Amino acid sequence: MSAYTKPLPRITGDNRPFWDACRRGELHLPHCVATGRAFWPPSPISPYRFEAKVEWRRVSGRGVVSSFVVVHQKWFPAFAADIPHNVAQVELEEGPRLTTSLVGIANAEIRVGLEVEVVFDAVTADVSLPRFRPRR
Repeated sequence: MSAYTKPLPRITGDNRPFWDACRRGELHLPHCVATGRAFWPPSPISPYRFEAKVEWRRVSGRGVVSSFVVVHQKWFPAFAADIPHNVAQVELEEGPRLTTSLVGIANAEIRVGLEVEVVFDAVTADVSLPRFRPRR
């Protein structure tokens, strides 16, 4: 594994279960205990009932592209070698949307409604980033 030079997530108490699961190759989201609904971003309080009854559960890792952009401008030096690169929003089967990047597909082939599945990119010994590829 070569040195990763791009920004890394800031891991906090609220999001640590997400990043720990990603490192294991699993996608977990917080769920409201009262309603069973998943939500994102993570919070110690359910956005549905405003109660501190939240649990982390594994989710399918399947979803559809709900929006995307192909970046052609060198806004950030760390991403200059990747130009053009994509940034996508994936709506998971469980409802929440994650901002991510798509792999295993040419930028010209990306479309809204594309069915995708999560894959994990171990960028450091401690961080695996969830990315999405076309569903097989």
